[in-house]
Amino acid sequence: MTVEIHYYVLLSAALFCIGLFGVLTRRNALMFLMSVEIMLNAANINLIAFAFYHGNLSGQVFALFTMALAAAEVAVGLGIILVLYRNFRDVDVTVPSAMRW
Repeated sequence: MTVEIHYYVLLSAALFCIGLFGVLTRRNALMFLMSVEIMLNAANINLIAFAFYHGNLSGQVFALFTMALAAAEVAVGLGIILVLYRNFRDVDVTVPSAMRW
């Protein structure tokens, strides 16, 4: 017994909406980064579900590339968050808008 594809699409849409809500409403940089990760995981669910539905591995390969991209994004994002905290003693993403030359 297999799960139908529209359940995967609904799960992915729900995760993407949760991540989008987090990106649009949170001011904490760590929560912002975690919300972007949730959105990337929603895309991975879609890629893998449609790859399974069509019977090929291309979606799974793209999902692996997306996971590598997410790992690089987390490394860069954590570096930016550390610099943000070091300079402003806060991880609020609205604070650096005052940084000007």
